[in-house]
Amino acid sequence: MSAELAAPLWLASASPRRRALLAGVGVAFRVEPSRADELRRPGEAPESFVTRAASDKAAEVQRRCAPEAGSAFVLGADTVVVCGESVLGKPRDDAHAREMLGALSGARHRVVTGVSIWSGGEECGHICCTSALRFRALSEQEITRYIALGEGQDKAGAYAVQGVAAGFVAGLEGSYSNVVGLPLAETLELMRRVGLLRAWP
Repeated sequence: MSAELAAPLWLASASPRRRALLAGVGVAFRVEPSRADELRRPGEAPESFVTRAASDKAAEVQRRCAPEAGSAFVLGADTVVVCGESVLGKPRDDAHAREMLGALSGARHRVVTGVSIWSGGEECGHICCTSALRFRALSEQEITRYIALGEGQDKAGAYAVQGVAAGFVAGLEGSYSNVVGLPLAETLELMRRVGLLRAWP
């Protein structure tokens, strides 16, 4: 059974994880990756950054694809990993990934995702979701072998919790799907609140 939507949904993301998560709960959508800038502004708090970035992504797709988007709703999302005072996005290269994983080893960190929905040229609503994780201590050999897998190359924090890196996680509080890339329960509630989701499941 599929979710009953009031209008078409466009996903302003190229992330295969977000596509799989939405499809897994029966939500139909069209993929239209955003071309919006994802740079964090100096001093911008992680929660403010991901909320703004998600909104910018959805807005860019709606404006660029008008009038084809018509009455469609556009969903944008952005995720970062926060360790101490550091905000970790996607690693630039293997050396950067090693630096990130070294910082996460044996430490607690947060995964913060912003989700925004646009329709009719304006933002209908947004959410920000945070999950807390604790990694066990990782050896240099484990980090080296994990980087060689390439699993974390395009992921915030340089790891994929739904993959081999699940073996790093000693504790998790909050939404698991948020750590993967999209907080499903919260996103479905947002879709319901803005009038997009009529019935689910």
